[in-house]
Amino acid sequence: MPLFKNPKYYILILLTFVVVFLMGYIGNDEPDKLSRILMNAVAGAVGMAVGLLIYKKRENGDPDDHSPLD
Repeated sequence: MPLFKNPKYYILILLTFVVVFLMGYIGNDEPDKLSRILMNAVAGAVGMAVGLLIYKKRENGDPDDHSPLD
């Protein structure tokens, strides 16, 4: 079962990874820049995926969408 039915979500996650990776790679002169940049890019892509999951849940109109503080 795919996580997202629309392939645009996967393209958006990949684009986020590439943009964060390039921003870090171009502007970093540290000796361990590749490991730092990969961690930042993966964290950005995971954050985007979590945000899209929340967006998808709200878009579907799930009945359990109220705050846990209610």
